[in-house]
Amino acid sequence: MSDVRYPFTAIVGMADLRLGLLLNAVSPAVGGVLVRGEKGTAKSTMVRALAGLLPSIATVDGCRFACDPAAPDPQCPDGAHDGGTASRRPAELVELPVGVSEDRIVGSLDLERALAEGVKAYEPGLLARAHRGVLYIDEVNLLQDHVVDLLLDAAAMGRSYVEREGVSVRHAARFLLVGTMNPEEGELRPQLLDRFGLTVEIAATREPAERAEVVRRRLGYDADPAAFAARFAADERALAARITAARELLPQVELTDTALRQITAVCAAFEVDGLRADIVMARTAVALAAWAGRTEVLAEDVRKAAQLALPHRRRRNPFDAPGLDEEQLDRVLEEQARQEPEPEPEPSAAGESQDGPDPDDDPDGPDGGGPQDGGPDGGGGGGAPEPSGPDGPPVEAADPAPGEGPGEDAAPQPVPAQHPSPARESAPVAAGDPYRTRLFAVDGTGRGAQGRRSPAETDGGHTVRARRPRGRLARLHLSATLRAAAPHQVARGRSSRALVLHKDDFREQVRQGRESNLVLFVVDASGSMAARQRMTAVKGAVLSLLMDAYQRRDKIGMITFRGASAELALPPTSSVEVGAARLESLPTGGRTPLAAGLLRAHEVLRVERLRDPDRRPLVVVVTDGRATGGRNAVAESHRAAGLLAAQGVASVVLDCESGPVRLGLAGALAARLRAASVTLDELRADGVASLVRESRPTGTNRPGGTNRPSATSRQSSTNQPSSTNRPSTTASRKAA
Repeated sequence: MSDVRYPFTAIVGMADLRLGLLLNAVSPAVGGVLVRGEKGTAKSTMVRALAGLLPSIATVDGCRFACDPAAPDPQCPDGAHDGGTASRRPAELVELPVGVSEDRIVGSLDLERALAEGVKAYEPGLLARAHRGVLYIDEVNLLQDHVVDLLLDAAAMGRSYVEREGVSVRHAARFLLVGTMNPEEGELRPQLLDRFGLTVEIAATREPAERAEVVRRRLGYDADPAAFAARFAADERALAARITAARELLPQVELTDTALRQITAVCAAFEVDGLRADIVMARTAVALAAWAGRTEVLAEDVRKAAQLALPHRRRRNPFDAPGLDEEQLDRVLEEQARQEPEPEPEPSAAGESQDGPDPDDDPDGPDGGGPQDGGPDGGGGGGAPEPSGPDGPPVEAADPAPGEGPGEDAAPQPVPAQHPSPARESAPVAAGDPYRTRLFAVDGTGRGAQGRRSPAETDGGHTVRARRPRGRLARLHLSATLRAAAPHQVARGRSSRALVLHKDDFREQVRQGRESNLVLFVVDASGSMAARQRMTAVKGAVLSLLMDAYQRRDKIGMITFRGASAELALPPTSSVEVGAARLESLPTGGRTPLAAGLLRAHEVLRVERLRDPDRRPLVVVVTDGRATGGRNAVAESHRAAGLLAAQGVASVVLDCESGPVRLGLAGALAARLRAASVTLDELRADGVASLVRESRPTGTNRPGGTNRPSATSRQSSTNQPSSTNRPSTTASRKAA
């Protein structure tokens, strides 16, 4: 790999990403930028190229924390730096790997030396290296939540804190934070999204000529990186000079009361939570003005700041896609402009008539909003024919049709050719509103990735015991270490206040917290589930469980079975949003190959066990228990259930049977799976039927012994009475 960076100015397209990065380079107080986009869109290339444009920095010689000689950090662990020599170096680009540990980020204390020698030996981490530079987090959505929290706290406070066993170290950590993510791999939770100043959505261009230019430039760079970079050297120098000039102009930019009222009006109209959005928008608008070489914030700056700072703050639930209604933004700015007093336009009637259209033209004209968004938005003007023409009436007319019967809507669909069956397929129905569900947890103690579902040994949580270190000592258990060393002090000839410690004396903490699981949904989409009201309730229940999985940081997968086979509709992923979309478009109809669905689940879990052996699965079977498609269909489904039970897979059966006469087939299937059986009514956390109880089948309903792994069902609310036979871990009683 070449040491020559790909030039920033050589990247084709992606104007919003380019602008978002440059604004953060001008004003790091904006709070960083989150880049969301599909794979292969040069996200990482552009971030790395940005570091080459940043001005060089002066640092105190010998300081591991990049202290500025003009204003050294008074709390710098390397000293006060009075009268030290200085030198200049390029701004640092620090890349954070996905599997990074907390010690690697904040630094680590050598606890062995601290105890044995009485010295405070601190090794700086990545935050110290990134000070006054760029911290780049690729695939930020794949990092553990506590790591992301730590990074964002440091970015917000400009300082890193290390507190270990009574030893405290703190140092400055101000950096330009850039995170990239592929939404297909899962979303960041809203609290973390809000901590990023700006967000940019990118996708590969669909224009053949532009794609060809991208390929041409990449091939030219690969062939001769130095020659390719030389072609753009002048452009790079000009852009770097513009960043420096904008930084110098930034303190002179005035945020007028008019601009501030526009910012707060926009944030209030879009109902964003808290006031961080207002502050970020204000800083972004000021940076935009400085980047344009102006000393006053205009309406066009406010509009562009809203487009960059608000989309990721508009999500109301985990299944909402980030976005911003451009027409609503224009309406708010126009209305605010009309409400502003006009003391200054005094010249004449002719002057007033010329000033009239300007506030209306600013939001759409100067920043290119009209040409770029003119198709769907109609330029923010008289767009009545476009939205109400082709889209409105056909949707309204087509929506009621599926509810009137399977005849009209099902015939045009290609599914009958793929799944020949006696029953006709019904068009997809909408899911019911999601609600808070009971918590289903896997029994026992796992060692999976940190989450919020099942008990596990984790890096967080509370200390439950001590043990000998496995590898490098990370979390010292001080009292256990002292107890192990105390009996040997005389034999070791201790002659001073320092303890005589040997390597075998050290003990580390074992902490118990919560892990995330693989929640695999096995959903019956056959004709027996096709009643419209019933499928709406079933989809609402699965959607609620998906939201619960999102909140508990689980991976999810989805298998559907209907007709003659089962299909892996969603391979295991962290993207709960994709699961919700697949559920919404799920059609129903045909026979009920229940055995095929369970066997497919068995195969999926086998493969996932090889990929991620520490992540424990939880299978949620959504069915009424019926099985068709052969003379021994029910017996075959029970044999398939036995395979899952024999491997100790924790399972839950969501019983969807309805009507006055119930066959109890779902309960029989649950007994074969050694699983909990829960009806749709019992699934709600706030329902009367969902009081805290063990959901494992007991007594005569449960074959086999009591030592089988299973799923434990618990009420999410903490104000409910606890059962006497509940396992001792009670942390899972937290609200979902």
